[in-house]
Amino acid sequence: MPEKEQSNAAYHLANSIQYQEDSVVSKTLVNKPTGTVTLFAFGKGQGLSEHTAPYDAQVLIMDGLAEISIDGDWFTVKEGETILLPASRPHAVRSSAAFKMLLIMIKA
Repeated sequence: MPEKEQSNAAYHLANSIQYQEDSVVSKTLVNKPTGTVTLFAFGKGQGLSEHTAPYDAQVLIMDGLAEISIDGDWFTVKEGETILLPASRPHAVRSSAAFKMLLIMIKA
């Protein structure tokens, strides 16, 4: 089945995903061999444990603020701010309050 065509109309990205209590919700916006774009909504107290990825990833906080570690160093990233997660370096995400983020991973 062919990929669903996206509308050319502008929309508020952060409003296209909703928080769920005690959960991490994700919505894949682009999934191509060359990379992915995924929107996440983290409920209060949720996170991603430390892991690595083989590609660079750019995180943009869409709502709230996140605590993100890279190589064990923690950074507070606020709404409208971005941070690069370098390839093959351990990183983790945690929250003391709900937040939304856009993750852009380029594979090529």
